[in-house]
Amino acid sequence: MTSMSRARVARRIAAGAAYGGGGAGLVGAAVVGLVLAEVRLARRHVGNGSGGRVPMADGVYGHAYDIPGEPPLRLTMLGDSTAAGQGVHRSGQTPGALLASGLAAVAERPVELRNVAQPGAQSDDLDRQVSLVLSSPLPVPDICVIMVGANDVTHRMPPTRSVRHLAAAVRRLRTAGAEVVVGTCPDLGTIEPVQQPLRWLARRASRQLAAAQTIGVVEQGGRTVSLGDLLGPEFEANPRELFGPDNYHPSAEGYATAAMAVLPTVCAALGLWPAEEDRPDVSRREGFLPVARAAAEAASEAGTEVTAAMPTGPRGPWALLKRRRRRRVPEAEPAAPSL
Repeated sequence: MTSMSRARVARRIAAGAAYGGGGAGLVGAAVVGLVLAEVRLARRHVGNGSGGRVPMADGVYGHAYDIPGEPPLRLTMLGDSTAAGQGVHRSGQTPGALLASGLAAVAERPVELRNVAQPGAQSDDLDRQVSLVLSSPLPVPDICVIMVGANDVTHRMPPTRSVRHLAAAVRRLRTAGAEVVVGTCPDLGTIEPVQQPLRWLARRASRQLAAAQTIGVVEQGGRTVSLGDLLGPEFEANPRELFGPDNYHPSAEGYATAAMAVLPTVCAALGLWPAEEDRPDVSRREGFLPVARAAAEAASEAGTEVTAAMPTGPRGPWALLKRRRRRRVPEAEPAAPSL
């Protein structure tokens, strides 16, 4: 599917989400049924994303940067098993811990991590997760990172409904004062037991949802980072290295790769990235695009950020597409428990 075709589909899905429609599909119903049958067969071999132990990583990272009287930055993770860190054994290998450690190093300030993500969650669980965050006696997080979407595809949630739930979660968090970064739907075509041509169809469905998610998130004031292609060629080429023991969730190296893609956008959202990095670099094919086109391009390239840039014009809202350089994120230090 071309970028322009994906942009049109993404626009229809996002419009349906905004206005209550439900007719825009990812792919034909018969095709979706075949993909799901194959994915379910795969999940019987590799795990289904809802079981297993998830390391507890909540706590404070970056104590070397303690300044008396200055509170730590507050980072909260929401979403599904990928956000929770299922598939690794140590808390320092989870994406939340890696992001907290990396953010502390960039900000030179401690970071307090809280993770409310739920393995097996679909986007309709975000309302509950956001309520947990906002009803807490703790201050509103400085930044929230959401990773969600794969279970929506495998459980056949209508994409308009999926995007509607995600956009509502972003809106609530932004209204409360938190910055929001969303890692969009990963590439289900990389689950190793899924065979061609269904791998291609699963990839297509994943990318279409990721593009529609981007439109919904950007319109609510959040930023997105594409994980689909990141968890695509690299995982496909190195399945033993980048997938965990269940071949379904990322390994420690896979989570580190994802964290490297998301960290620059987290830092940029908090005003911690160098100002010159926010200017589009034509040599890297960055620039201002209609949001649907930016969303479609981002869905095809890992680590690509999309953020709102201009008011709505004749061609709709515009966005800035950035291909930020990734920085190596070492395994996080053990966190000090939160009090």
